[in-house]
Amino acid sequence: METIHVKSDIDGYALPVLRAHPEGAPRGGVVVIQEIFGLSDHIAEMTRVFADAGYESAAPGLFDRVEKNFHAEHDPQGIAKGIAAVQACSRAQVAADLQAAIDALPRPVYVTGFCYGAAMSWLAAARCTGLNAASCFYGRLIADMLDEKPKAPVMLHYGARDASIPPENIERVRLAAPTAPLYLYDAGHGFCRPGSDYDGAARDLALERTLDWFARWP
Repeated sequence: METIHVKSDIDGYALPVLRAHPEGAPRGGVVVIQEIFGLSDHIAEMTRVFADAGYESAAPGLFDRVEKNFHAEHDPQGIAKGIAAVQACSRAQVAADLQAAIDALPRPVYVTGFCYGAAMSWLAAARCTGLNAASCFYGRLIADMLDEKPKAPVMLHYGARDASIPPENIERVRLAAPTAPLYLYDAGHGFCRPGSDYDGAARDLALERTLDWFARWP
C-alpha cells in the first residue's frame, strides 16, 4: 500500500490516493470510494481486497480539501464531522476527483463504494468516462440522486435489516434502475465493515458478486 497524488481537473488540486498493487500484471483497475469517515482502515482493507483479486486499486481522499488527512470517528461527533464534509464537497468536485483516480488506473476500470461511497459510485457511473461498471454497497443517498443516470452498468447491495435505509428508499432505486442487479442481504448497515453490523457471510457473497460483475464487463 502506498499513497500517491492525482490532479483533479476541476481545480488542479493534488488529491491523495491510497493505491495497492496486485501480484503480477493487473487485470484492470478498481476505484474504492470511502464512507464519510475518510480513508479509514476499512477502506484501506477493501483496497487491498481488490488488489488481491488482481486489480490495481485506488482509494481517493475526497475530503482532503476539507481537512488534510481527514478522519472521523464512528461516534455522534464523528458522524456530524463526516456529514459536514459531504456537504462541503459538490457533486462536480467529487466527479472530477473520481475521474482523476479512474484516469490513473490501467484499463478496464471499475468503481465501488460503501455508504456515501456507494452514492458516489453511482455518480461516477453517471458522469465519469472510461468506467466499465460499478458496484454500490448500502448507498442511502442514491435514492436522492436518481436525476443522475448511470451510463455504466451498476450493481446494488443493501442490508435487509438496515435501520438507516427504509425499504421505500431501496424500492425507489429499484424502479429507477430496473436493469441493475439489486441484492438484499440478511444484514444491517455497513455489513462489510468490522463493527456492530458486520456480517462476514454477507460481505463475502457481495464481494463475490461484485468481482463476477466486474469480470462481466471487460
